[in-house]
Amino acid sequence: MLFKNIKIKTGATVLLAGLFLSALLIAVLGLYFHAQSLAALQQLASGSVNASALKTHLLQAESLYQVSLYWSIGFGVLTVILAILMYQYLSVRVVRPLHQVMQHFESMAAGDLSQRVVVKTDNEMGSMFSALRRLQDALIRMVSAVRNGMDEISAGSIDIADGNRNLSDRTSDQAAALQQTAASMGQLAGTVRQNADNAHQANQLAATASDVAQRGGKAVGEVVATMQGISASSSKIADIVGVIDSIAFQTNILALNAAVEAARAGEQGRGFAVVASEVRALAQRSAQAAREITALIDDSVSKVSEGSGQVERAGATMQEIVDSVKRVTDIMGEITAATIEQSSGIDQINRAVGQMDEATQYNSRLVEQTARAATTLNAELKHVQDAVTSFRLPESEVIDIAARQVRAKQARKVQTNTEHRSAATTGTAGKQLTSARTASSAAAAHSSATSSLPKKSSSAAANDMTLLRPDLSGTKKAQNSDDDWVEF
Repeated sequence: MLFKNIKIKTGATVLLAGLFLSALLIAVLGLYFHAQSLAALQQLASGSVNASALKTHLLQAESLYQVSLYWSIGFGVLTVILAILMYQYLSVRVVRPLHQVMQHFESMAAGDLSQRVVVKTDNEMGSMFSALRRLQDALIRMVSAVRNGMDEISAGSIDIADGNRNLSDRTSDQAAALQQTAASMGQLAGTVRQNADNAHQANQLAATASDVAQRGGKAVGEVVATMQGISASSSKIADIVGVIDSIAFQTNILALNAAVEAARAGEQGRGFAVVASEVRALAQRSAQAAREITALIDDSVSKVSEGSGQVERAGATMQEIVDSVKRVTDIMGEITAATIEQSSGIDQINRAVGQMDEATQYNSRLVEQTARAATTLNAELKHVQDAVTSFRLPESEVIDIAARQVRAKQARKVQTNTEHRSAATTGTAGKQLTSARTASSAAAAHSSATSSLPKKSSSAAANDMTLLRPDLSGTKKAQNSDDDWVEF
């Protein structure tokens, strides 16, 4: 344990320096003994030494050779020991940790993140293991977060698919209601156009009747004038008959006077008496005829007066009829104009309903596409979940989201019940549409149907848009643990 935390670079440097020094000492000793041997050989070759000195030199050379041999063997053994120590050091401090790192990488590559990386030293290998441990922790956090996110996204995609299906059904119902409304508006537009045509014809007939009534009024006026003329002529005739009656009366008196005078004359006045009697008889018949004519004229005058009064009353009535027909003509003109405007407005409403129908059909197709996209997304999410599930995590690192999912399911259940009640209200309002609606009732029904659509509150919408996410900050540390693994 003494050399456990020594840096690999320091240990390798010390061992290499020992090997270099051992080799250097061996070389120096070899050179030294080689120099001594050369010196002894030179003296022997020069012949400057005697036999005893030569023997002494040989003994010294042999002794130096033995010492050199011993030192060489010792330094060789030391070099071998240093080489073995260096091999052992590199095997324990470099090769074995590298093998462990390779095993950890192979486990990570196989998806097994449950094998914990343990940092045993503070040297370069310890730094590498610490970095590998941080990498493993980051992968664990990432995989855990991805798992949790996949669960949330999967639940959200299922909710989106269900909501899109419900929305598609409601949109289809609304499209059917709009189609029925469009058909009803078409029938109503046809009825209004027919009423407009009838009103136009009635206006023309009323105008014709007004002209006829005006001509009748003029004719009645002329009849009144004629009757007044007849009444005036009858008055004149009565006056003339009165004159005739007066003349007959005077003639009768004259005839009486003539008869009296003839009677006085006797025989001479007999012829004159006959003439006088005839004149008297003629005067009496004239008076009788005048009285009869007077009675007839009085009767005619009274009838003419009564007829004149009736004609005047008929003229007044005809004038009232003319005025009424004029008012009817004006009212029919206003009705015709209002009907034309109503027909134009209903045509606009019909076009608007048609556009709304097209928009609703388009929205229905978009909702169906969105539902298919959500289903496809859910399938892709299942593939991703299967891929992420292949990673094996430590038990302490698996995020338990059961309670969170239960709360989310309860909230979605409450929201679904609310939407179903609102959709039922919308369907009831849509089924109450009939083909005999007027423009105002159709607009009112459309506004009521629009207002009856289910609306989410702001808090519910905010809750729907808020995704529950794990805490990935990594700031919370596990207590009573030997390492610094991050908990969620």
